[in-house]
Amino acid sequence: MPGQHLPADHGRGDANTIGGYAAVHGRPAAFEGSDGFSYSVEIVTAPTGDPERPWGAYLLFVRWSRIGATTPSGHLETDFLAESDTEDDARAIVGALHLAEVRGALHAAIAERAGGAPARRWWDAMRDEGKDLGEGGGAAPHDAGARRPRRDSPDTERG
Repeated sequence: MPGQHLPADHGRGDANTIGGYAAVHGRPAAFEGSDGFSYSVEIVTAPTGDPERPWGAYLLFVRWSRIGATTPSGHLETDFLAESDTEDDARAIVGALHLAEVRGALHAAIAERAGGAPARRWWDAMRDEGKDLGEGGGAAPHDAGARRPRRDSPDTERG
């Protein structure tokens, strides 16, 4: 429900970890990416295809549009960050990651998508949007559907 504020329940976990944050606050954590976009993050599990470690977990970062921030404009994914015998164990391993580690994974995914080039901050993009395109200005388009390729599975939708 938009605009709903629920008080934090610190008895539900460690709010300094990605899994604990979601439990304590009742919503996904969100970060500002190095590209100036806002991202929320979710832990996702999927089969690995490995019979010895059949379940993997990774982070899915949903990028939100700048104006209004109510519409997703793309996403990024990590590779599997944990593999385990059970789906719950894989989720718990990734859920124990400190928020700083998750933020680092987001920044790494943004840098990889950009080919290692520094990302433009929102204020740089806004300044450039005001320039005449004939003067070499203008905002560079972003890849709204950017997705890191997964080494372990074909390009299929996961949930």
